[in-house]
Amino acid sequence: MSTVKEQLIENLIEEDKVSQSKITIVGTGAVGMACAICILLKDLADELALVDVAVDKLKGETMDLQHGSLFFNTSKIISGKDYSVSANSKLVIVTAGARQQEGESRLDLVQRNVNIMKSIIPAIVQNSPDCKMLIVSNPVDILTYVVWKISGLPATRVIGSGCNLDSARFRYLIGEKLGVHPTSCHGWIIGEHGDSSVPLWSGVNVAGVALKTLDPKLGTDSDKDQWKNIHKQVVGSACLPTGAQEFSICPFLLQTNSRSIGIGFVALQFFLKMATVKREFKIFASEEAIHPSKEVDQLLWPVHLIKIPVWSGMNIAAVSPKVLNSDKGADKDLSSRKMSAK
Repeated sequence: MSTVKEQLIENLIEEDKVSQSKITIVGTGAVGMACAICILLKDLADELALVDVAVDKLKGETMDLQHGSLFFNTSKIISGKDYSVSANSKLVIVTAGARQQEGESRLDLVQRNVNIMKSIIPAIVQNSPDCKMLIVSNPVDILTYVVWKISGLPATRVIGSGCNLDSARFRYLIGEKLGVHPTSCHGWIIGEHGDSSVPLWSGVNVAGVALKTLDPKLGTDSDKDQWKNIHKQVVGSACLPTGAQEFSICPFLLQTNSRSIGIGFVALQFFLKMATVKREFKIFASEEAIHPSKEVDQLLWPVHLIKIPVWSGMNIAAVSPKVLNSDKGADKDLSSRKMSAK
């Protein structure tokens, strides 16, 4: 006699064995779990895997996420000490490593964390040879280089979070000092994440107004407002584990999403590059949206050339102009609408 599952599901739906957008997080500390929550809330993966050597903590964190999965779209959340659970990952986020102590230089962490990377990276690559890696462990700039060398992956598939978090803190503190929302404050910190970072005061602006034009001494020792203390606060915050890290790396993670347009007959492939990450997207458009005289199947097009009006999906208050005019968008449509789509 067949089971309830077989009668209800397996006889009707073939189970998809291969994940299309699996993400693995190595390390379930404060930053690792903040990344996990961000991934689930942003609906970035169809499968999430957690890996950690602290089995009891790992089990508890996993159960929390699994029991709350009713509120997420990610259907599968798994975990384990063995790296086999990370198999076939599209993205692996490495947050594991020794924590920096207050007053300790990031360079003091190097040897301890290099040894940790040597123990985990080969296992990750063995199980997910086609993955991209996002390195968050500190010192992140050095470890990103180390991971690249250990993994043998192309440089475009090993990314460090760098000074992205430093710049986010920088913008927040500028906004706090001026009483302005940080989204209106712009400025970058470059160099090595943490102690050796460099604030670019010449580029700091609020809504396009460069602060250097208002105070040429901004950020210098002779600055009476002591703006350089903002950078000191950024560096001082670097030793604190924070949930802000997952918001810092969201721009990288969001690039993993693909979107479908219309019902697919023609597949176009193109590539986008952001923060040295090369992504492949597939656009699906109805056949009527493609000019019949063009051979478009499997073409590699620059992003700026892909401008395809999907006339069948156009509607005003749910009334489709296609119903009123079946020639709309076609060559024999004498209206100016076709020209306006260019």
